[in-house]
Amino acid sequence: MKSYVTMNKEELTNLVQELQIQYDHFKSQGLQLNMARGKPDFDQLGLSKDMLDVIDSQSEIPNDYLNYGILDGTLEAKEFFAEMLDVSKDNLIIYGNSSLNIMFDQISRGYTHGYMGATPWCQLDKIKFLCPVPGYDRHFAITEHFGIEMIPVPLNDNGPDMDVVEQYVNNDESVKGIWCVPQYSNPTGTTYSDETVKRFASLKPAAKDFRIFWDNAYCIHHLYSDKQDHVANIIKACEEAGNPDIVFEFCSTSKVTFPGSGVAAMATSKNNKQDILKHMTIQTIGHDKINQLRHVRYFKNIDGLMKHMEKQADVLRPKFEAVIEILDKELSGLDIASWSHPLGGYFVSFDAMEGCAKDIVNACKEAGVILTGAGATYPYGKDPKDSHIRIAPSYPTLDELKQAAQLFTLCVKLVSAKKTLESLH
Repeated sequence: MKSYVTMNKEELTNLVQELQIQYDHFKSQGLQLNMARGKPDFDQLGLSKDMLDVIDSQSEIPNDYLNYGILDGTLEAKEFFAEMLDVSKDNLIIYGNSSLNIMFDQISRGYTHGYMGATPWCQLDKIKFLCPVPGYDRHFAITEHFGIEMIPVPLNDNGPDMDVVEQYVNNDESVKGIWCVPQYSNPTGTTYSDETVKRFASLKPAAKDFRIFWDNAYCIHHLYSDKQDHVANIIKACEEAGNPDIVFEFCSTSKVTFPGSGVAAMATSKNNKQDILKHMTIQTIGHDKINQLRHVRYFKNIDGLMKHMEKQADVLRPKFEAVIEILDKELSGLDIASWSHPLGGYFVSFDAMEGCAKDIVNACKEAGVILTGAGATYPYGKDPKDSHIRIAPSYPTLDELKQAAQLFTLCVKLVSAKKTLESLH
């Protein structure tokens, strides 16, 4: 296929007309497809349904699991997540179903009461958070909700630009944290290098209450058995660097079993844990210990968990490969876009020509395919280049996904051809 940037005005005019006819045909089909969020599909959810049979009225359950208490989670659940994250059970607190809920709580605690005796953020003139971009829109929504100034940090193949991170964290006392998705990042699929993890652990924050929000959501979400990324252990790295209190690590089974009925956990230092439990004593009388027990009895151990994740991969992999195959076939050689080839996680990251993302997303919407809003992967929804689009292949059926991907690539070509033609005027 010929590169758009080498075409003359007549060629581009003819191309736009041809693409417009194809687009109008798609619009006439009345599609209603949603690729806006990385939701598991029904086949994935079905893999865990027999977990609901693990505990019934005849099951032996410790009495204290049925009652109030055990604030930091059941012993079995702590041992299970300790294997999953390769940390000590003493570093863990087990929560309800949502790791996002934990992150919100931690931001809220920093804002209203402060960490380990530090001044609450609400009493300070200015507080800031570093935000690797493109990144997770719900992270950014939390900090925006609390009025925290967000500072974009470029995300490269090794993780956040650590020169930028160190410059801010080590010299600006108003910088209180950084959002991170360290393995198969949302949305780029990037996994932080060992050197990046080491530099994070060795930060020398100007603010004593600075924290790394290490959202390890995809630590076991591989697409392939023979090609996998594994991020280094941030808890151990921080302990070895003499910075044990600097990090909160989050994970959950939300996309392992049931998003609405999973189990979430946080790993952190014993000092942080003690401080958090003081607040939790007032906030709650304990989370769902029956659900914690149900998950442990179902998976039994890390081997059982990983076998289950292989089944998850078998469902997801054909969808990712279908999207990548269509992108490669339809857009390679045109010089109008680039896209990721992730080994895990839930997203394909797509970069269009500068100034085209919003128009592409809108064109897809008008033809019946809903995507994540352009700009959503940047703080305040403002992508300075208007080029990034997050593609979420998990929820539609494979046939729907192929149809949506074909429409998407058509919209990319149409919008890009128009944009290139305009530049010749």
